[in-house]
Amino acid sequence: MRGGPGPRIQRFPTLSEHHDSSDRNARHEAFFSLRHRLPRQSPGSDATTRHLLSLAGPLPARPRVLDLGCGPGRSALLLAAEAAAEVTAVDLHEPFLDELRTATEARGLTASIDTVNGDMGDLTHPDGSFDLVWAEGSAYLIGFDTALRHWRRLLAPGGTLVLTHCVWTTDTPSDQARAFWEDDALRTTDQDTRVARDAGYSVLGVYLQPESDWDEYYDALGVHADVADVTRPGMAEAVAGARAEIAMRREHGREYGYVGYVLRPVAVGA
Repeated sequence: MRGGPGPRIQRFPTLSEHHDSSDRNARHEAFFSLRHRLPRQSPGSDATTRHLLSLAGPLPARPRVLDLGCGPGRSALLLAAEAAAEVTAVDLHEPFLDELRTATEARGLTASIDTVNGDMGDLTHPDGSFDLVWAEGSAYLIGFDTALRHWRRLLAPGGTLVLTHCVWTTDTPSDQARAFWEDDALRTTDQDTRVARDAGYSVLGVYLQPESDWDEYYDALGVHADVADVTRPGMAEAVAGARAEIAMRREHGREYGYVGYVLRPVAVGA
């Protein structure tokens, strides 16, 4: 899948892709090093987070939120500050969690955000633990369909799942766009919403993220790519991948986009 923790669109190197462990580790380190200290790790904006939150409807006075693939925690910080949420922020990349802890302390939110180094595909929280499960740009890591199945049990009665996911925005994507996304099996929004309903969710809202959300991510990533030290092991490849990703969006961005889905499990017997 293209993307690192939290779309992370560019496909990040996994620990099983190469036989040479030093090359593998260098590629892995370079991918993440290029993205450290970015304001966010996927296309998005505070405005989009607020809009998706508004579509979730009324929440408890102190909602319990699980932010999966939180990255450096832009969404977690907003949810804690503006929704008075108690946020459990989960990511596998410890440096991102360190960035979130630093921001949490700076904003006086340490009592509201708990950081957890964990796997979103292997969660041990009890059933019904959260009023809101949140996943901006990260559900692809385990797959849209799997996320709907696995995360449903975590929601308290009346709870809501909010996630963003990449989709085709045309029925006839170009060969170039298909080749770029060949590993990802993109679907259209209509297809994803059918899958959600078949999985037992009602669809409270669907939101196509604006181009400015992509600009917010790629402008910062492009700056990092421009100043990266490409003599470092693995960095030249990481920079080339980031630039190819940005170029694909510039040339074929009308063919795919990120969509926010706001979903609520249908009560049994309803």
